[in-house]
Amino acid sequence: MSSAMEFPIKAVPGGVEFAVRATPGSAKAGVRGLHGGALKVAVQAPPEKGKANEAVVEVLATFLGVPPRAVTVVAGHTSRQKRVQVQGVDAAAVRQRIT
Repeated sequence: MSSAMEFPIKAVPGGVEFAVRATPGSAKAGVRGLHGGALKVAVQAPPEKGKANEAVVEVLATFLGVPPRAVTVVAGHTSRQKRVQVQGVDAAAVRQRIT
């Protein structure tokens, strides 16, 4: 497991962008820490028809304290490895939530 300070977070206009490793079909949804430079997010939804992506958005929104509309999957829609953008937070706030 990596430390929060080693977790790469890119500043974008109005927010941040970072890597997520999704684990669909989990028994319990939630953020599971850092793994390989990505935030590991477990979701109960299956990886079909965008259901897992929607669940990742919901989990991250709750975890970071932003509305779901502030979280967008920008790459990796059909992969476990995703890039997400979150509006309304900065890198320091994300790192604080991780630790």
